[in-house]
Amino acid sequence: MFQIVAPDGTVARPELLPAPEIRLELYRQMRRARHFDERGWVLYRQGRLGVFPPFGGMEASQVGTAAALTKDDWLFPTYRDTGAALTLGLPIARALAYWRTSPHGWHMPDDLKVLPFYIPIATQYPHAVGAALAEKRKGTRNIAMAFIGDGGSSEGDFHEALNFAGALDAPCVFILQNNGWAISVPTRAQTRATNLSRRAEGYGIPGVRVDGNDALATYHVTAEAVERARSGGGPTLIETVTYRVKPHTVADDPSRYRTDADSAGWDAKDPVLRLRTHLLQAGLLTEESEAALLAGIAAEFEAALTEADSYPDPTPEEILDHVFAEPTPQLRKQREQIILEASQ
Repeated sequence: MFQIVAPDGTVARPELLPAPEIRLELYRQMRRARHFDERGWVLYRQGRLGVFPPFGGMEASQVGTAAALTKDDWLFPTYRDTGAALTLGLPIARALAYWRTSPHGWHMPDDLKVLPFYIPIATQYPHAVGAALAEKRKGTRNIAMAFIGDGGSSEGDFHEALNFAGALDAPCVFILQNNGWAISVPTRAQTRATNLSRRAEGYGIPGVRVDGNDALATYHVTAEAVERARSGGGPTLIETVTYRVKPHTVADDPSRYRTDADSAGWDAKDPVLRLRTHLLQAGLLTEESEAALLAGIAAEFEAALTEADSYPDPTPEEILDHVFAEPTPQLRKQREQIILEASQ
């Protein structure tokens, strides 16, 4: 399994270290993602956020991959990939609105090619191939990146997408986040495969297995895959080996299906603390600079929360406003009925 920085912060592959500014930016984005995740728990308990899937402990897997993209590229996230979307540029207020089920979060900004968080499992993979092929047909160097979990790699859409992309050389990067669990089912129970990246071999495309808690390693292999796709080299499957230390959602109780032994050792592999230790050892981060960084992140979040709080409450008929670009006759009739019933 590919790794650049060990859990204790020591560097295993110094020749592959990215530039200092990249390492610092990865750390900043990981801290932003973790802050969102931690504040999300609080807001949920206060009744100010809906049920959402936490991703704490998976920051390196999401930030290290999405950071290799530009805003001209496509991102197809699962429901657990808020961190990846924030890294590419999704405004925090828009993300909060989404997890509040507010219409203000139902569509992405016009200058960002991020799809709404996918709730169905694996459907985003074929969609990403379609977007990638559209970019190829238009003659751009833009690529598409899609996320999936280890459980999703057993879905038919996963295999169809890899075959589709491989056969047509789609400029696509597939991220397979192996976090150990498909809701309450451990990876060992849903497949006998022990190296999910090797599933790429069946479709004639490269497969890479990387330490998903090592942000620098994740960024390195993803940047290589992105450049390969841009240059006409076709798709890549990247398995980021990480762990879902948090529950499936904030409403889940993981103690019902996993034991302390299942999670043992993963706290010591914390991706944020790993990169922090490396940056301190390298002299790129100090206690003072980190304090300033964290203060700025907290202020950014609170400003975004204030903005999200200012959004007007949705009206009942808005549930139909974003189904199609142009409403069908049936939708118009349903909308009229909702308005009529709400007025009575």
